Amino acid sequence: MRDQKTYASTDDVFTVQDVYRCFPQMNITAVDTARGLFETRNSAEVAPMALGWEWVLKSDLPGNAPRWAEQAVQKLTAKSVEPGRYDLILEPHHLFLTIHESIAHPTELDRALGFEANYAGTSFLAPPEQILKKFKYGPEFMNIQGDRSQAGSLSACGWDDDGVAPETYLIIKNGIVVDYQTTRDQVAWLTPLTGRTRSHGTSYAESWADVQFQRMPNVSLLPGERDLKIDDLIAATENGIYIVGRGSYSIDQQRYNFQFGGQVFYEVKGGKITGMLKDVAYQSRTPDFWNAMDMIGGQSSYLMNGTFTDGKGQPGQSNAVSHGTPPARFKGINVINTGRDRG
Repeated sequence: MRDQKTYASTDDVFTVQDVYRCFPQMNITAVDTARGLFETRNSAEVAPMALGWEWVLKSDLPGNAPRWAEQAVQKLTAKSVEPGRYDLILEPHHLFLTIHESIAHPTELDRALGFEANYAGTSFLAPPEQILKKFKYGPEFMNIQGDRSQAGSLSACGWDDDGVAPETYLIIKNGIVVDYQTTRDQVAWLTPLTGRTRSHGTSYAESWADVQFQRMPNVSLLPGERDLKIDDLIAATENGIYIVGRGSYSIDQQRYNFQFGGQVFYEVKGGKITGMLKDVAYQSRTPDFWNAMDMIGGQSSYLMNGTFTDGKGQPGQSNAVSHGTPPARFKGINVINTGRDRG
């Protein structure tokens, strides 16, 4: 996709931007005709990016296809998970969606103040005077950044659709909520609490024919100080599940209670992967889940994924947004079995 955008306002702002976005995808289905079963595996680790055709070539779908096909076949005979509490090791191409739904959406200021209630719900992070600098979202090493500047990110731009140069800022600092996403129209609503008078630059309109309003920037979990990797998190886990890629998801109107699946699941015992699992989904409440995070990867394991279409507003509009994150571990999360049978 190529988006050419020209903006002019009576504030003497005139901007011209040219943005490319690309989303290579592949879906593979394995069928067991004898049992009448099928399993799917998609290219969940290939993220949509604000890049051009070079990203299609670098993604190497043909080269990855045999591995994904083999995993789809393995899923047909994988062991069905036993419900219970497990330590979850979530890699970036899975965790980005959990961030999107349980952090990025509830920190939209218009949602928190009730302006989005009719279409997509409100937020449990309300009212702001009871939340800002008080609410403990997660552990002290948890820092959530809003930005529109990461190279290749879907929300990257030079100016938002109010003609404002976006800022890089912390939404959650050391586990505490310190800010919301704001536009020029909204920032004054928080000035008595924050002292801020400048927009974060999160205004967006899908086209010239749409009214611009607050849309999320890139919202990312910053890496930890220790340069831990997936293997380090797995090695430190006695009884867990390692989840790869995004799957089905469900979250309530206040972004509080949720359930997430994934693409591929692996049993972890005694610090090692012992086999593939299926029928896995985890359930939690947003603050319980993020406060259960006890390990986080470092800079070398930080990756971005995102969504090419994120809907909001009436009439509805769609934007594209990335979420960066390292892998992370969450202790004692409730896992259910989603299978129709346990065979």
